[in-house]
Amino acid sequence: MPATHSAERTKREHLSVVLPTYNERDNILPLLKELLALAQPYELELLVVDDDSSDGTAELVRELAHHDPRVRLIRRLGRYGLASAIKEGLLAATGDLAAVMDSDGQHEPAAIIEAVNKLRQKQLDLVAGSRFLSGAVIKGLSQRRTGGSSLANRFARFSLPNSYSHLTDYMSGCLVLNLQSCLPYVYQVDVNGFKFLYELLAVSRGCLRVEEVPLIFQPRNKGNSKLDLAVLWDFLISLLHSLSLRLLPRRAISFALVGASGVMVQLITTAILMGLGQLQFEEALPAAVVTAATSNYLINNALTFRAQRLRGLNLLRGLVKFLLVASLPVLANVGLATTFYKFVAPNTLGAQMAGILVVFVWNYAASSRFVWNTP
Repeated sequence: MPATHSAERTKREHLSVVLPTYNERDNILPLLKELLALAQPYELELLVVDDDSSDGTAELVRELAHHDPRVRLIRRLGRYGLASAIKEGLLAATGDLAAVMDSDGQHEPAAIIEAVNKLRQKQLDLVAGSRFLSGAVIKGLSQRRTGGSSLANRFARFSLPNSYSHLTDYMSGCLVLNLQSCLPYVYQVDVNGFKFLYELLAVSRGCLRVEEVPLIFQPRNKGNSKLDLAVLWDFLISLLHSLSLRLLPRRAISFALVGASGVMVQLITTAILMGLGQLQFEEALPAAVVTAATSNYLINNALTFRAQRLRGLNLLRGLVKFLLVASLPVLANVGLATTFYKFVAPNTLGAQMAGILVVFVWNYAASSRFVWNTP
């Protein structure tokens, strides 16, 4: 009898489920118990990848793991982000197949089973749960969020290979992967990207066999959505990164977009100081340049370098360092713009643009290294 039981176990497929968490104390245990109930057809491994939650999520999972070895906790310090957590979980998974789902109760475990069955039956590399496929039901998104997701999917379809154009939900966080075929691409996923599935499809360049199953997308059980301005910013950067054939670094794209906002700040400040302050162009320009540099620093700290975000006193120190690093190009900006204005053309827009273009590369390279300590 024991030998027969052992033989049955060897035939069971090994399924790893990756559950990224951040402050999901009220949601994680019910989800884990529901997933454990699916163990009958599979050798199950549940990997909870927690971004050092402050609400006790990790402690709850650790206690359950003490009693059930199928539950594993990966607690991350100094690292955060949904795509990063998913990638780390998939790389740690020991299953033949791996599933990814949200930990807030919006994805039903039954969708994972349907996706596994479809993947095996049709010998696919990946099956995603879709909120927009025929048969899907959306209960957990407002009309505004649904419309926003639909718009994001249209942009995503345009930026990805044609072999993925049949998909309906590139933003899905519910998916099942054949690890053998997908793992080489998982290694390449940029963890600073907007959505893991979108990034995986982008780096695979159309080589994966992908289909979808419909989701019944539930309302969030408890807690708050993690969607914020930074997530929307990531989506914009991901689109531009893909459209550049992934040749331009994501951080450089973000830095350039922030720099573009700084251009507007400088132009508007100059106009205000010359108009309301009655200053001459040469007098208004230095204050406008410093104002724009400060604006660029604060936005870059919040978005471009948010993994290394400076806070409190360090934020002020960082501003001083940023202005010192930028002081040479600031002088070049002022000097070149003034020279252009005096000797080339008395055009304030052209003069300022000439100075701004000269200093972009220096500001990006130097501030990355000396302000936010990134290569």
